[in-house]
Amino acid sequence: MKWKLATVFLGASLALAACGGGDDNAGEQNGGNNNGGGDTVAAAEQIYQQNCASCHGQDLSGGVGPNLQKVGSKYSTDEIKDVIVNGRGAMPAGIIQGEDADKVAEWLAAKK
Repeated sequence: MKWKLATVFLGASLALAACGGGDDNAGEQNGGNNNGGGDTVAAAEQIYQQNCASCHGQDLSGGVGPNLQKVGSKYSTDEIKDVIVNGRGAMPAGIIQGEDADKVAEWLAAKK
């Protein structure tokens, strides 16, 4: 019984260790570019798909809302975040808030 319990404990420890936690080399794994890394980009894309794509299109090409494919060449990160948080025109305020708004604004600002 003790061996089974020890085996389960060891297996769980290895599984948790493999999952990660905090990788101090995350920026290096993304080409040394420490701009939030691939996880931040993936998170921003997911937040966009869940909250924005119905109006701005799955590929940012627009629809009910304007095309966002090159929005970063027109607006800064702060300006984009202001629109996300406060709304503009037919876009309501507060669809995305907090850190999620920061992530999406940064991601969209890179679209040039």
